[in-house]
Amino acid sequence: MSFVLISPEVVSAAAGDLANVGSTISAANKAAAAATTQVLAAGADEVSARIAALFGMYGLEYQAISAQVAAYHQQFVQTLRTGAASYMLAEATNVEQNLLNLINAPTQTLLGRPLIGDGANATTPGGAGGDGGLLFGSGGNGAPGAPGQAGGAGGSAGLLGNGGSGGAGGTGAPGGNGGNAGWLYG
Repeated sequence: MSFVLISPEVVSAAAGDLANVGSTISAANKAAAAATTQVLAAGADEVSARIAALFGMYGLEYQAISAQVAAYHQQFVQTLRTGAASYMLAEATNVEQNLLNLINAPTQTLLGRPLIGDGANATTPGGAGGDGGLLFGSGGNGAPGAPGQAGGAGGSAGLLGNGGSGGAGGTGAPGGNGGNAGWLYG
């Protein structure tokens, strides 16, 4: 199931199409540069020379503006490509999370603990950190205690992982114990 309402492939293809449009416009600007910036006078009189110089100046200004627009266009295309990559990463993360939820559901239901994954850090004062997965995962950190309250204990790891840190104790209270390290490594 997609949690993002953007199709990264379409955004990436649009960025490629826009890059091609930019290349075509840049090539046309380069081809027209000489004809628009070096306008010949229609006659040998002073008025024709000044009008030719004026049109040549407009041609130079156009070339300067088109260079700025080309730089903006290039940044826009890069932003689209970066956005497409971010959406692809978000989709991959969502797939990974759904897979972990599927793997962890039976053990979480039976044992109250995931099979794979880190334990959650405690958020309430003096709360204990969650235990890590039975196979892989570190324990979550215990929360600091309120004044006069002990800090929360860190969550324990499973086979492989580190125990969570115990939370600092509130004023005049001890800190929480750290969680147990992994049975095989941690």
